[in-house]
Amino acid sequence: MRTGTGKAAGPARDLVRRPFAWTFTTPLYVGAGLNPVNSSIIATALVPIATELHVAVGSTAVLVSSLYLASAVAQPTAGKLAEVLGARRIFLSGIVLVLLGGVVGGLGQNLAMLTVARVLVGIGTSAAFPCAMVLIRRRAQDAGLDAPPGGVLGGIAIAGMATAAIGPPIGGLLVGAAGWRWAFLINIPVTLVAMVMAVRWLPEDPALERGDSGFRRVADRIDLPGILGFAVTMSALVVFLTALPHVGWTALAVFVLAAVPTVRWELRRTGPFFDFRGLAANGALARTYLRQALSLLGTYTVMYGVTQWMEAAHGFSTVTAGLLLLPMGAVSALLSHPLARRNLIRGPLVVSAVTMLIGSAGIMLLTSHSPAIAIVLVSLVFGVASATTTVGNQTALYLEAPPDQIGTASGLFRTFGYLGTITSAVIGGIVFRAGVTDHGLHVLGLVLVGAGLTVLLLTVLDRRLMGRSTTTT
Repeated sequence: MRTGTGKAAGPARDLVRRPFAWTFTTPLYVGAGLNPVNSSIIATALVPIATELHVAVGSTAVLVSSLYLASAVAQPTAGKLAEVLGARRIFLSGIVLVLLGGVVGGLGQNLAMLTVARVLVGIGTSAAFPCAMVLIRRRAQDAGLDAPPGGVLGGIAIAGMATAAIGPPIGGLLVGAAGWRWAFLINIPVTLVAMVMAVRWLPEDPALERGDSGFRRVADRIDLPGILGFAVTMSALVVFLTALPHVGWTALAVFVLAAVPTVRWELRRTGPFFDFRGLAANGALARTYLRQALSLLGTYTVMYGVTQWMEAAHGFSTVTAGLLLLPMGAVSALLSHPLARRNLIRGPLVVSAVTMLIGSAGIMLLTSHSPAIAIVLVSLVFGVASATTTVGNQTALYLEAPPDQIGTASGLFRTFGYLGTITSAVIGGIVFRAGVTDHGLHVLGLVLVGAGLTVLLLTVLDRRLMGRSTTTT
């Protein structure tokens, strides 16, 4: 005799047996790649944009900084909204914003429109990673998994690193063949594919409470004042950093005036957007954020600072410079998945710090007469550092973040990474302000040696990482 529970039992058995089928993970991987590829693809379009719009090349830097600023603010915000409103809803909303940004940028007639497009893309792409982490964590809990799903986390890492690395060469080819507008228009077909996959394959979110009482409860859980205070504080901080070495006193004043009341507000709330007390008590998570920021400082110094040096001092073309860094992304992608499947943390992080030191020393040995193979070897070393730091820190994030705050924690993880990225651009602007030279490159290498030493100390002296072991999945 057949029972009425057979139909429901099938999906339940499938969830336990294959919780992370390709239909579930593929839209998450595509979404996770949108932010890094948009971060890097614009690099080769800045000069053509300036030429066609008749503006100074330096003014197009706003197209880079605007996306980073929007992303730094939007990542934890999207994570919080995913926890409260549903990860699938926020994921799809983000894709719609990226699509809109691609259209606005592709049709843009001035720098202001392009800046708006980059902000839309930054906000939209920021939803993917925290939403993915919420969905992955909930799926693992529903399937009864105790250990992190290393293979899936590795796939997310690959999606981020590989697309960031292929951004410059793809941008170079697109801009060279079809014009700079395709640095924006490329988002249209990609987001349409991602939207179809997400609608068809991602699990439905729980129904939201309706009525005024439900709206008030949702609004209270979101902590809108905390989000707005964080947004103003982070915006002022990023504007201050990007203006260095000139001190932007207005941005600094706004930062202080926004930060003080925001911190006081968050400390008084029982469910804050930014849990200062929780982060202070969770030193392992705070150290994970700091390691990620310093490690990405190194990676993006290579992607931007060394690329700028290759073009201005060494004389390589834009396409050639992008292709020389392509192996870095390939190494990152090849190493990430097998490392992530083992759910290792301390070992990869030690390797990351050591390779960052070796790569930084290699930067200090490069000159404008160095052969291309020497530059490739240095980039390969940083490819190893990129893979190991992303895998180690991402697994640490999964384990150390409170399960009900994984979305916000994942967003803050990315925010700290953006601060490292922005800092790398600031340092590059300072050391190259009088011209792109070998000496400036060597100063960059020296700064990265200091960052690598700090990462190494944050890893080997972290007692929380000692003896940390997880079951492989």
